[in-house]
Amino acid sequence: MSEAEGQAPHSEEDELKASSAPLLEHLTELRSRIIVSLVAVAVGFVICFTFSIQLYEFLVVPFKNAVDAAGVEPKLYFAPLEFFFTRVRLAALGGIALAFPVVAYEIYKFVAPGLYRRERKAALPFIAAMPVLFTAGAALVYFVMMPFVMRFAVGMEQQPGEAGGVSIELLTRVGDYLSLLTTLIMAFGFAFQLPVFLTLLARGGLINAAFLKKHRKIAIVVIFVIAAFLTPPDPISQLVLGLSIIALYEISVFCVRLAERKAGAEAEDATKASA
Repeated sequence: MSEAEGQAPHSEEDELKASSAPLLEHLTELRSRIIVSLVAVAVGFVICFTFSIQLYEFLVVPFKNAVDAAGVEPKLYFAPLEFFFTRVRLAALGGIALAFPVVAYEIYKFVAPGLYRRERKAALPFIAAMPVLFTAGAALVYFVMMPFVMRFAVGMEQQPGEAGGVSIELLTRVGDYLSLLTTLIMAFGFAFQLPVFLTLLARGGLINAAFLKKHRKIAIVVIFVIAAFLTPPDPISQLVLGLSIIALYEISVFCVRLAERKAGAEAEDATKASA
């Protein structure tokens, strides 16, 4: 056996020893990375607040289309200062979204020295997939869920002759609309992280594909309970979110199976290298 082969089993431990540093250096690095992340969020906040009116006009398109289709004049109501604070909230959420790549990079660079080289390579695809999946969930909300929810809400209006002489009108507040929209975006965005979360658990050896298949029925019940809690009180939005998460669960089973095969291949290669 050559000298290179004899040293191969210890290469990963050597990596960790080479990356070790005193506690004070770790704390200093953590502080600097937190500062960079906060600066990125602050810059994103300023940019988004500058264009907050345009952003809000973009976000109210589903509402406008729904009320236009119903022949109702589109109006959004607000209390004193409500629209200003709504712009602040919108800018804060937009700033976090814009700064996410920077924040994720800073977290990765802080954690990376404590990982083996193969673990660092394995983490990169998951970091890249997270914003893509979140964007996919947000797009589903904007283009599918919100138009339906607003058409459903507008459809609840009644004229005096239809409700015993009482007119029932939809009075949508600026803050309420943004809260509904952001709640749905967060619900769908985080739900779309399910394949990443379960695949990471599989790579950590905490679950496997057989476990996910065995508990599929329980998972479906839990999924619909969560969907009912996160979505507005209408069955369609609950059904859409529930079916979306179930589809992601099945994708997760496939991803976990691939992760198991890759982990098995890596273990086999390591055994051959140490032989």
